[in-house]
Amino acid sequence: MKPGLTGLPAPVLALGLAVVAASASGGPVPPGLGAVLAPSSPVAQSAATVVRVPISGTIELGVAPFVARALAEAAESGAPAVIIELDTPGGRVDAAWKIIDDLRDAEVPTYAYVNRRALSAGAMIALATDRIYMRPGSTLGAATPVTGEGEKAPEKMVSAMRSEFRALAEERGLDPLVAEAMVDESIEVPGVSEAGRLLTLTTDEATALGVADAEVRDLIELLEVTRLPAAPVREIQPNWAEAIVRFLTNPAVAPLLLSLGFLGLIVEVRTPSFGVAGAVGLASLGAFFGAHHLVHLAGIEEILLFGAGAVLIALEVLVIPGFGIAGILGTAAVLGAAVMGMVGQVPTFDQVFNAAGLVSLSIILVGVATWALVRHLPRSNRFSGLFLRDSTSRETGYLSAPPREDLVGQRGVTSTDLRPTGVAIVNDERIHVVTEGPWLEAGTPIRVLEVASGRVLVRRAKGTPESENRNEV
Repeated sequence: MKPGLTGLPAPVLALGLAVVAASASGGPVPPGLGAVLAPSSPVAQSAATVVRVPISGTIELGVAPFVARALAEAAESGAPAVIIELDTPGGRVDAAWKIIDDLRDAEVPTYAYVNRRALSAGAMIALATDRIYMRPGSTLGAATPVTGEGEKAPEKMVSAMRSEFRALAEERGLDPLVAEAMVDESIEVPGVSEAGRLLTLTTDEATALGVADAEVRDLIELLEVTRLPAAPVREIQPNWAEAIVRFLTNPAVAPLLLSLGFLGLIVEVRTPSFGVAGAVGLASLGAFFGAHHLVHLAGIEEILLFGAGAVLIALEVLVIPGFGIAGILGTAAVLGAAVMGMVGQVPTFDQVFNAAGLVSLSIILVGVATWALVRHLPRSNRFSGLFLRDSTSRETGYLSAPPREDLVGQRGVTSTDLRPTGVAIVNDERIHVVTEGPWLEAGTPIRVLEVASGRVLVRRAKGTPESENRNEV
């Protein structure tokens, strides 16, 4: 068997690369390869290895696939527990909902370790675990949903969050009023929180109410409390694929992708064929919709709508001359798909407004970029070679076609029908001509009247050349 570059047999090396790629994307490892790559496979690790999943900063769309992969790896490796370490001010509710659904369906016991703070969506994630442990001086709660401007969300969203917290509390055997008071400041919990004050619990308050199971100083003490004192801990970090998805779905990056996509499509509409601009535009829009599809924002409906819009724009560019109804409908479909791809499964007015704002920002960026290119790029010394500055007028010697004054007055016969253009044979030469009057059938005698800018004008020839000249007006 021929060895590969690393000294391993080529087939074994290829299979190893396949396993690495599959593990990086969260996919299954092909069966029968565990013995070959046992040192790097999470399945081959000790069954007593506890999995630690850190969630810090804002909870965004890319966090949900990361947590789902970590729970799947923990179940596959037979881990005795998964520790969700939280230090977050909250984030997107739709991302948190996906995480708590995965935690509820987890095949491994899950423990939340509140390391500093678990607020808003972080509190909901903590309540979805089997047990909650808090570091001294930490906080838990303050889960009222807010809009992008920091104002309280409409009652519809508040009601949904209140019911979600109540259900989580009931699952864990906690007082539902305590959980609801974290969402709605109008709820009073006797002896805990008065009406008009949103509930946020400290470590001591959470343990006294039974919301937190215990206070622990660090991860070592948490393992002792959970009766896993000798268990090694393996931390799972986002892989490169999840990092790319989180980058592409970042609110600062998404408008840039849309701007590149729209700018490329606009350039393609103004050019006669498909080129680099269209490829860059489609790649940018594909990255936008692909990333949002992976985080469960863009579904098949948005992708189909975007595809229909792209097809209509392609028809406008490649088939239909000018810019008409197909281009307008295609542009509207692409813009609509972009807005739909940035809102959750149950979008609020605020989410739709923010998504429309990002799309509007993208359109503004495209307009500014187009204006800058048209105004400044032709004057740039660095890119001056891309533009034709010299005159190509007739006076300077440039002609669109060679002069054929020698054809004037010559007689011939039409080779094809002239309706009004066609081909004629003049002096045994095939020439594209245009009739000055009625359409002529093939085989009709003609005479050349005029040649101007490559346009050969002919008329039906009658009789001899002398008699035809006498009848001219």
